[in-house]
Amino acid sequence: MSNILEIENLTFGYTKERILIKDLSFSLLKGEIKAIVGASGAGKSTLFELILGNLKPLGGTIRAASLSQVFQDPYSSFHPSYTILNQIEDVAPLDELQHYLDEFSLEYEQLLKLPHQLSGGQLQRASILRAMLMKPDLLLLDEPTSALDNVIALEVMQMIVSHLDKMGMLLITHDTALASWCADETIFI
Repeated sequence: MSNILEIENLTFGYTKERILIKDLSFSLLKGEIKAIVGASGAGKSTLFELILGNLKPLGGTIRAASLSQVFQDPYSSFHPSYTILNQIEDVAPLDELQHYLDEFSLEYEQLLKLPHQLSGGQLQRASILRAMLMKPDLLLLDEPTSALDNVIALEVMQMIVSHLDKMGMLLITHDTALASWCADETIFI
């Protein structure tokens, strides 16, 4: 099995005097979950920006397969003036839409609404649904359950984990119990 994410000797800082990530190396296989845990400001979200290619490292290499992501704040991940369905069909095929709607306890009619017309939990589930429909090799999850209550958060994480046969996942979380429960390895930065 080949790696869907390889990070070798990654170093990043907004200035050369303030290094945020130093010599970070790890790889991820399909079927694995690795959790990135650290204090606020430690560089967890910055790591995702580096993987996405939105930031350039000072050193090291990143190789990633096809990916999609789920942001911590679902309201910032959808354009406010387009329906949820428009924004999903712009990036993903809809052939498995009904399956995921059922799995995420969402109604098709909810996708016809604008983002502000859904609750934070509904919008976060729609964000995860969109990421899954993109059929990535690598799914980046930035605090994906922070907008959900505890019962729904557990259900959503169980559902996400049930798709490990199709992809690998990199999870940012402050929740060490969640990392211990679902991750094959926890990386502290």
